Amino acid sequence: MKRITMLLTLTILTFGLTIVTKTAAQNVNEIMKKSHLAYYYAADDGVGDVTMTITDKRGKERVKEFIMLRIDEEDGGRQRYYTYFKKPSDISRLTFMVHKVPDGNDQRWIYVPSVDLIKPISADDKNSSFVGSHFSYEDVSGRHWTEDTHTLIGDSTINGTDVWVIESIPKKEQKGLARKLSYIAHDSYLPLLENYYNKKDKLVRVFRADRVEEIDGVVTMTTRSMENVKKGGKTVIEFSNIKYNTGLDKSIFTERYLKNPPRKYIK
Repeated sequence: MKRITMLLTLTILTFGLTIVTKTAAQNVNEIMKKSHLAYYYAADDGVGDVTMTITDKRGKERVKEFIMLRIDEEDGGRQRYYTYFKKPSDISRLTFMVHKVPDGNDQRWIYVPSVDLIKPISADDKNSSFVGSHFSYEDVSGRHWTEDTHTLIGDSTINGTDVWVIESIPKKEQKGLARKLSYIAHDSYLPLLENYYNKKDKLVRVFRADRVEEIDGVVTMTTRSMENVKKGGKTVIEFSNIKYNTGLDKSIFTERYLKNPPRKYIK
């Protein structure tokens, strides 16, 4: 009788542990989903001026200015980005466009005015540098939360803000990345800090939300940075003149407008 009771107890405990584990997995996936939506899908569309300051490992700075347009077809789903560069002169009028496809390969194009060429960017290039910065193409358009396995490590605080600490491991092998630690704010769900590690578990890149503000009722990361710890150098991106729910026309996000930018938004 005692043996049966012990077996019953063990079965109940194991069953309970399984439920807790599944619940924890569901909860952490929900956190990462909400974080992704808060960061990449704020409102239905958005327009903003961007200043990008790239500092190399020797301390030399290069500043780029551009305008970014975004429209969402559905939260967490298909999305379109359009980026028009204004400065410096050697990349003026260069445009970059993304059609984000969460359940497939994103489509990316770049228009290089110096040679009057529209060039598709391979899906394999998503981890390449975005216009010479320390951000990758994927950093700009976002990595879908379903591409990684997430584990809730615990809670912490960053500058007085409570955060969840979550480890994410790619489900498919990714070049240069073995895992990422994200520090997600309890209140806004924005990632305030992300540490990227390689296969040797060495810290290689650090992302920071340097400034967060509320704009049109939307909590927005207006300044962000990416530091290359392994090779040196850092890129800071500052957003200004941000507007949400402007009623952007989806036709803007087509090849036609790569060469002929929409003057209503780009002057």
